[in-house]
Amino acid sequence: MKLKARIASAIIAAAALVTVGLITAPPAASAQLTEVTGFGTNPTNLRMHLYVPDGVGARPALLVAVHYCTGSGPAFYSGTEFASLADRHRFIVVYPSATRSGSCFDVSSSQSLTHNGGSDPVGIVSMVRYVQQRYNADPERTYVTGASSGGMMTNVLIGAYPDVFKAGASFMGVPFGCFATTDGSSWNSTCANGQLIKTAQQWGDQVRAAYPGYSGARPRMQIWHGTEDATLRYPNFQEQIKQWTNVHGLSQTPSLTDQPRSGWTRTRYGGTGTKAPVEAISLQGVGHSLPQSGMAAMVIDFFGLSEGGTDPTPTITPTVTPPAGACRVTYTMNTWNTGFTAAVTIANTSTTALSSWSLAFALPAGQSVTSAWNASVSPSSGQVTARNVSYNGAIAPGASASFGFQATHGGNTGKPPAFTLNGTACTS
Repeated sequence: MKLKARIASAIIAAAALVTVGLITAPPAASAQLTEVTGFGTNPTNLRMHLYVPDGVGARPALLVAVHYCTGSGPAFYSGTEFASLADRHRFIVVYPSATRSGSCFDVSSSQSLTHNGGSDPVGIVSMVRYVQQRYNADPERTYVTGASSGGMMTNVLIGAYPDVFKAGASFMGVPFGCFATTDGSSWNSTCANGQLIKTAQQWGDQVRAAYPGYSGARPRMQIWHGTEDATLRYPNFQEQIKQWTNVHGLSQTPSLTDQPRSGWTRTRYGGTGTKAPVEAISLQGVGHSLPQSGMAAMVIDFFGLSEGGTDPTPTITPTVTPPAGACRVTYTMNTWNTGFTAAVTIANTSTTALSSWSLAFALPAGQSVTSAWNASVSPSSGQVTARNVSYNGAIAPGASASFGFQATHGGNTGKPPAFTLNGTACTS
């Protein structure tokens, strides 16, 4: 009964996707969602629904879109924008449906976490093979995305089947292997609560062990998570970043940090363009209610199925030191068990414009920065310095700049006692 209660709690939270975060996007009138049976090996009796837009080419791209707990393929079809984007960009969409109690996908068993090991992933890969054979879909343009349970399955498919998928986009997911259990259950509270913390190497090794001997290219990965997710908590966002940067052999230091929308912080690793090997989008104040309007289009851009935007060329400008007492810092913390996020605003209260900035402060003992947005922060603990990135170095008189970071703590959730901007003390 405890397991059922846990699953039911998560299901209730995820069910909000149907009414809160998803945008109904009716497809073209002549194209219809159809169910396919007999598509191949299917050990868990998943159902398959298929959307083929009018006018797809001779070698179309293929997207697998995986639903949340309590959902279904048809619900994800009608409740997200992927079908309308398929109409626009002429790619095929497969919508799998889980059939077990609670309609969650298996991301916990050893079978699901092993290449060709069995369970739900084998059935989903059979759907992919069917579309590739029946519609001549391009294996080099085969992708997967999903939300909640589907976001976790996206991580599983990208990890265990790097030979099948070229990229993935996970909404509200957890790292590959994070939800693994050995007691036959399908719920891992430690992982769900964001308490399963590993090194990047450990997470990467877990992926590599899923398909021993594989030496080909690894799929690119896009990660989405809200800071207030109460079902699959926010620390899973950074753990996914650690895992997939390690799988790609990349540093956890972003190559680019920007804000595509207010409250969204995007970091790219291993590249600055739309098709970076790893891209992560953190959504301030957002709970377990993704994807929301407009996010699916960014997924399609990341996959390369539409024309993405261009990134600005960074400029380097000299540092201007503000006069004494001419800056004010606001520092706001959001804490949980062993972690926190900090939102920092630097106000220029002088009459002199800043062309770049460096904010120095001392983190209390036991606190350590794990990631940052809108600034580079180093070192990770002790006396640290946050420096502006390419697009937010200028602060006019009376204006401000903001950045944030995620960190761990050992019980001390105090704030830095003082701040200096370009060597000059600020009020706080």
